[in-house]
Amino acid sequence: MTLSKIEPPEQDNGHMIQIERLSKKYKGADFFSVSDLNLTIARGEIFGLLGPNGAGKTTLISMLSSLLKPSSGAFSINGLNYKENQRQLKQTIGTVPQEYALYPTLTAAENLMYFGSMYGIPKYELKKSIQDHLETLGLSQFANKKINTFSGGMKRRINLIAGILHQPEVLFLDEPTVGVDVQSRNAIIDYLKQINAQGTTIIYTSHHLNEAEEFCTRVAIIDQGTIVCEGQPEELIAQHTNARHLEDVFLEKTGKALRDYA
Repeated sequence: MTLSKIEPPEQDNGHMIQIERLSKKYKGADFFSVSDLNLTIARGEIFGLLGPNGAGKTTLISMLSSLLKPSSGAFSINGLNYKENQRQLKQTIGTVPQEYALYPTLTAAENLMYFGSMYGIPKYELKKSIQDHLETLGLSQFANKKINTFSGGMKRRINLIAGILHQPEVLFLDEPTVGVDVQSRNAIIDYLKQINAQGTTIIYTSHHLNEAEEFCTRVAIIDQGTIVCEGQPEELIAQHTNARHLEDVFLEKTGKALRDYA
């Protein structure tokens, strides 16, 4: 089964996302959550947005997902400007939030039918797609069970399926493996690699730096709303004399002070 996709612009420069001087300051806040940020993400990348608590990762993804309006600056996705092409953008992207975007008293199948219908997927194709996704992620036998009976790892997998039913060109993932068991984490990462191999560009945030080091083709470390370093994980490690892992680079760039906030 293949669903129709929005074709990329005729003049494709290889860039999937282009961000120019993007900023966001919440009403009543003393500081910008994202400040004058510039970033280019290539088509087909698995790009990691890494940073301590409150660094601006979720705010940035929320703006790129059209859930938050920027205070200033601009961005385009797949050649579509967010100010002029919001409807097309919503068809182009998929979002998997950190919080479960599921109805707990509905079954897995009912949840997925609801979210899939929002994208106008024909009912027969949607049912077949749901069956395929559930089977691949080991959830077929739980299709008619209510979400409030699921473990955390099962909810994460359903959350992921809900974000990819319309076969988005770009998938935003905010902490997709937080709080799950090792088996569920492996299943999610393996499936994301399959999706990426089929052409989907992935933008991913996580506090699991070892996971990011293995999973991402390129990363940016964000602190206080700005990018403090960017590159392939192995390149960043090589550039820092005492670094053996991406976590070492992260701590050198952001410091060891606690980042608790309320």
